[in-house]
Amino acid sequence: MRVFVAGASGALGSRLIPQLIDAGHEVIGTYHTPASGPRLAALGAEPVQLDLLDPRAVSKAVLDSKPDAIIHQATALANVKFGRNMDKVFATTNRLRTEGTDALLAAARAAGVRRFVAQSFASYRYLRQGGPIKTEADPLDETPLRNTQQSFHAMTYLEQATTAFGGIALRYGGFYGAANDALIHPVRKRQYPIVGDGGGIFSWMHLDDGAAATVLALDHVGPAIYNVVDDEPAAVRDWLPVLATALGAKPPRHAPTWLARLIAGPAAVTLAAQARGASNAKAKRELGWTPRYPTWRVGFPTTYAAIAAADREAANQDAGSTERTR
Repeated sequence: MRVFVAGASGALGSRLIPQLIDAGHEVIGTYHTPASGPRLAALGAEPVQLDLLDPRAVSKAVLDSKPDAIIHQATALANVKFGRNMDKVFATTNRLRTEGTDALLAAARAAGVRRFVAQSFASYRYLRQGGPIKTEADPLDETPLRNTQQSFHAMTYLEQATTAFGGIALRYGGFYGAANDALIHPVRKRQYPIVGDGGGIFSWMHLDDGAAATVLALDHVGPAIYNVVDDEPAAVRDWLPVLATALGAKPPRHAPTWLARLIAGPAAVTLAAQARGASNAKAKRELGWTPRYPTWRVGFPTTYAAIAAADREAANQDAGSTERTR
């Protein structure tokens, strides 16, 4: 198929392009900043610069590209600084998940495209009651925490609009697998503590596995929602020390709940203690998806050992260069 990938230059989009091409698809990849165009071309995509918040431009790009399918991977999270207010951090991403989704779906209708796959998120969104692991049939939290309401609404809106169209929404786990993963710096600086008993459950997903599930989703008919996460949802107290070790960092600190609430805010503390994980059974069963990294216990050491080695090599080269210039 000819596949139109919105947000192709992002963390997952850039992993998705080679896998789509390997599966025999042609890829039209959109990007926002000019520097991303040559990188998409090098990956084998036909690059198209596009503002997803401009409905007329989106319609023209889709009609000109004549795709058979559209994949919505657009976010605005590169290099953002996470803080107490999730809605502020995700403000542009929330627009991409609402206005951008509307623009893409309108363009799909105009172009006669019936296959539509969109990026959503699993962790933190399920009702914080009952068992620790949730399926797609379990209820989402209908009363999101303060400073998260807009972000939760945007993800729910994307899923409802996508499935109403007959498409597929993929609830990804937390991304890892890149040299600029969001947690690398704070974990290395010991700025990401275990709060309270660290009992909140989180579901992870290696970027390559997320891309593989997305390729498989193209061959399935919606409407449908799938959790795309690894096999082992786990409490923060279990996965965070393993991540620290994989990054060559000191063990994470422990922070009492009252102190974490003052620093990170009540929403972060509640999620760190009460969040539920997600089951991948439906995606494995219906999509035929098997994650290459079945658990973060394997994925963290494998991924970050290579990144740590590259960092050491770069540091040694810098040191050698400094020594030669003396």
